[in-house]
Amino acid sequence: MIENPDVIVVGAGLAGLVATHELVKAGRRVLVLDQENRANLGGQAFWSLGGLFFVDSPEQRRLGVKDSLALAVQDWFGSAGFDREDEDHWARQWARAYVEFAATEKRQYLYDLGLRVTPVVGWAERGGVAADGHGNSVPRFHLTWGTGPEVVRVFLEPVLEAEKRGQVGFAFRHRVDELIVEDDAVTGVRGSVLEPATEARGVASSRNIVSEFEFRARAVIVSSGGIGHNHELIRRNWPTDRLGPCPEHLISGVPAHVDGRMLGITEAAGGRIVNRDRMWHYTEGIHNWDPIWPDHAIRIIPGPSSLWFDANGKRMTAPAFPGFDTNATMKQILATGYDYSWFILDQSIIEKEFALSGSEQNPDLTGKDLKLALKSRVAKGAPGPVEAFKQHGVDFVVADTLAELITGMNKISRGPHLDLADIERQIVARDRDVENKYSKDAQLMAVNNARRFLGDKVRVASPHKILDPAHGPLIGVRLNILTRKTLGGLQTNLDSQVIRADGTPFPGLYAAGEVAGFGGGGVHGYNALEGTFLGGCIFSGRAAGRALGNTASPEL
Repeated sequence: MIENPDVIVVGAGLAGLVATHELVKAGRRVLVLDQENRANLGGQAFWSLGGLFFVDSPEQRRLGVKDSLALAVQDWFGSAGFDREDEDHWARQWARAYVEFAATEKRQYLYDLGLRVTPVVGWAERGGVAADGHGNSVPRFHLTWGTGPEVVRVFLEPVLEAEKRGQVGFAFRHRVDELIVEDDAVTGVRGSVLEPATEARGVASSRNIVSEFEFRARAVIVSSGGIGHNHELIRRNWPTDRLGPCPEHLISGVPAHVDGRMLGITEAAGGRIVNRDRMWHYTEGIHNWDPIWPDHAIRIIPGPSSLWFDANGKRMTAPAFPGFDTNATMKQILATGYDYSWFILDQSIIEKEFALSGSEQNPDLTGKDLKLALKSRVAKGAPGPVEAFKQHGVDFVVADTLAELITGMNKISRGPHLDLADIERQIVARDRDVENKYSKDAQLMAVNNARRFLGDKVRVASPHKILDPAHGPLIGVRLNILTRKTLGGLQTNLDSQVIRADGTPFPGLYAAGEVAGFGGGGVHGYNALEGTFLGGCIFSGRAAGRALGNTASPEL
């Protein structure tokens, strides 16, 4: 514990660590509170794949990708679709500032801390069908060598060194229940001390209270994350008018402590929440066969070749192709009246195109093991974690014939049974188009376009007939809705200072990371371009730390 801190940081995830790092560099004394134990330092970022959004990077240029600030701004604003004059006021400014950061100093800022990225740039969230609409026009997903744990490490290590010097203190198992407001400014926090917990990272812990606490400081930074595991809050804010009815069956891509409590607590103190209905959940979720937290979900990060069918067995239409447009796909799925869909693919596709989200699902990259990476990514056969899901996952069906596959898929259906003849008709129609180098099938055109990019040439399977036994066995995957990110949140100015209901900055109160919609209360608007969540935590946490580290800061 540290006495008389200059700043209290609520939440020891990535945004909180970045803010603390910047405060330490400015000579401030910082107290960091978290409701979990020390094993959970880094929060959700630890579990991430470590994707980072860079613009016109050396990695892109080496692969022949022509990117620019102007193109990236066009993509960001086309995807965001900002349409709320008041609620999006600060979000628009954050968006432009963040894209400029990604195109300029972001890469060097992280490089100086010791972070490195792999040479192959991924093309995530390829978007819709218009140049000025949603999606990345070019590949921008830079994968951290070391994945999420490495992103956490480069900020955590200097913070832990500051802890040894007595400049930083941690109070674990301290759950904030109230922001103290005096003379119209936030001056501290009150809350509950939870009983000690020894659970491993990510495992749900007790909420039994053993005592209370109160701490004071000249400023408070809220960096407590979003609502990803709070299904009740997700359902309450679900955008039914935009996406369709909230799924009955939800699985969780984040641990149980990602509960969104600090949003309501901060609002009760006078902070303003905007864009509550904007959230980012994935349509390619599968149940983890070896779970760490309740309802533990893993996302398939697919290449573009798997055939995607809705619950009724109808093939999805553009832009609802694997890896293209998350929200458009969500809307098509939910329009059926069911909350799941299907991939149908074959062994050749799964070996080339299936990746799994999460640091723990990519031990080669997480462990920075080049030999293992080459063996698992280049050698024949699916990567070990993918093969494990294929063998043990409750959402996977493997068969030698289409008839056997459909029988197996119907056994795990939560809705209508698929019709073998209808599925076969649709696959055969698609397979006929493979015989030509050109096609009217929009998905095949997308596959051929992807393979023109060197980074996808090694990851996207050569177009072939899915019903060709030479590429078997056939594989069916039941895809569920996976909860993940909050795109709205506490409205903040460009210094990460929380805005009050009357539009004025709240003295002494700052917010960073997902709780602030990654900046401004919704920097992504309605759609994320991927690789932008970690970067949003870094950018907004840095802004908060630097604002409060500035000797001219009104609070300090």
